[in-house]
Amino acid sequence: MFRKLYGSIYTFAKRNSDGLFYATVAGGLVTFYAVNKDSFAPDKKPHYAFSLFSSSDIELNDCLTNTITPEDELKSKKDVMKCRMEAFITNLQGKIIKKLQTFEPEQKFVVDRWMREEGGGGITCIIQDGQVFERGAVNISVVNGTLPKKAVAEMRARGKKTIPADKDLPFFACGISSVIHPRNPYVPTVHFNYRYFEVEVAPGKFEWWFGGGTDLTPYYLDEEDVKHFHKTLKNACDKHDKSFYGRFKKWCDNYFVIEHRKECRGVGGIFFDDIDQPDQNKVFEFVKSCGNSVLPGYIPIVEKNMTKGYGLKEREWQLLRRGRYVEFNLVYDRGTKFGLFTPGAKIESILVSLPLTAKWSYKHEPEIGSEEHKLFQVLKNPKDWL
Repeated sequence: MFRKLYGSIYTFAKRNSDGLFYATVAGGLVTFYAVNKDSFAPDKKPHYAFSLFSSSDIELNDCLTNTITPEDELKSKKDVMKCRMEAFITNLQGKIIKKLQTFEPEQKFVVDRWMREEGGGGITCIIQDGQVFERGAVNISVVNGTLPKKAVAEMRARGKKTIPADKDLPFFACGISSVIHPRNPYVPTVHFNYRYFEVEVAPGKFEWWFGGGTDLTPYYLDEEDVKHFHKTLKNACDKHDKSFYGRFKKWCDNYFVIEHRKECRGVGGIFFDDIDQPDQNKVFEFVKSCGNSVLPGYIPIVEKNMTKGYGLKEREWQLLRRGRYVEFNLVYDRGTKFGLFTPGAKIESILVSLPLTAKWSYKHEPEIGSEEHKLFQVLKNPKDWL
């Protein structure tokens, strides 16, 4: 009894505008903190929550609202991968939102916690019309139910032949997904997504895998920024396997292709899917490293470029490139298609990846030798950055 008490944390979280406070009492016996959650809430009403759980287990200190799976269940099943992944993405969402919010003193991220009748739910965090971020979202989803037949067909088409095509299969999926569209054309758009999936292919028999990646879509090419972005991802990969960065960088270049345009969406990053080797714990640790590399890979680029001057020409080019972004997401992106195929999906949350504004111009070609053409050449011919 005493060990359980000693190894537990009492948390009291109040959503207000007073800031973040943290204190540890009696050598770790009790940890107390009050988290500023009101900055991210659509209202100003105070909300209270408390829980008792082990401080050495799953971290939830940065989460913005109640978890989708009850917190005590996540804690009691701390060795179950779907609980570990849900806790990780929920906490990572909070860390990233809190950092992005520091760039927007006037406009606040709205937090929308939603539940799905068929099972599970999600937390959508979105900002619109900010000074730095014209539109951006960091979302998590934690869903379960019966796998839609269209989703089964998609999985089998990409090689998951062990998933039966003629059965109603229980599934669980959770992931974090984000797209940030800055206002300044000299600040690139960033996208990342990390997810865990499991399907019960027979009674008591599960197939599981992880997928994800992080990629950059600049409007003007700054090779120093691109190299920094790729180096951060390589460092995250190298902690686990020296071959990962090269393999997943190539996969990213091949995946984020707008086939009907014969050009890449951006300058790449890493991408992987259906990863289930060498074992579940090692893949999870790799995914955590990738997720934790998002802020150090992107924030220095934002800080460097967000106050640069630009005019109508640069803005028009940005809007044209955003049009390409829309084309890829609606025609090719697996995550978008899976979400749209899933019964009870929250469509607004799926489509937050789209920019607030975009443009199409008939047969537009950048002027040869221009900065726009310099980027265009790289999008037509992906290159190695490191």
